[in-house]
Amino acid sequence: MESKVLHKFVYGLFLLSAQQDGRDNGCIVNTAVQVADDPLRVSVAVIKENLTCQMIAATGRFNLTSLAESTPFSVFQHFGMQSGRNTDKFANFDGVARSENGLTYLTGGNMYLSAQVVETIDLGSHILFIAEPTQGEVLSDAPSCSYDYYRANIKPQPRPATAKKSWVCTVCGYVYEGAEVPDGYLCPLCNHGKEYFVPAED
Repeated sequence: MESKVLHKFVYGLFLLSAQQDGRDNGCIVNTAVQVADDPLRVSVAVIKENLTCQMIAATGRFNLTSLAESTPFSVFQHFGMQSGRNTDKFANFDGVARSENGLTYLTGGNMYLSAQVVETIDLGSHILFIAEPTQGEVLSDAPSCSYDYYRANIKPQPRPATAKKSWVCTVCGYVYEGAEVPDGYLCPLCNHGKEYFVPAED
């Protein structure tokens, strides 16, 4: 299957935040959606290896902040392109508040909701959390940032390909130069694997 087929799905972009043993963490996801109305349910799928995923699995709760089209690339870099295992992502980060469940959310988003997990499904690479929203608030009328909008307008465009063969990370735009991306290679910016790299376009 052509990988670009999946780029035509319409995704919103969210900061998914969690807390365990007094430690806050968060990551950028594009896999959150309302899945039922009665009872009200939302779902979010998270890569198993992510610290945020493991926190949610242990505590059964999370917050989602919907990111706006005005969200700067620095927010995506900060929360999506480094690991919470190596850095405290919320330390000295402005524009953060806490909801009634004690978890963080970004005040610069256009809404946030808090949720309690009611079901967990193992999807292989990801864990799917089905959850009941317990609190939420509209923060602004700013348009929500779709994944398509992020790719076209926020994420820096890759450098033009040179005489060398180049491969572009579809998550963060990092360019790897070489005949092939080696097996087991991880992007130095966002830590995603070889399967996320595509040939750079001339």
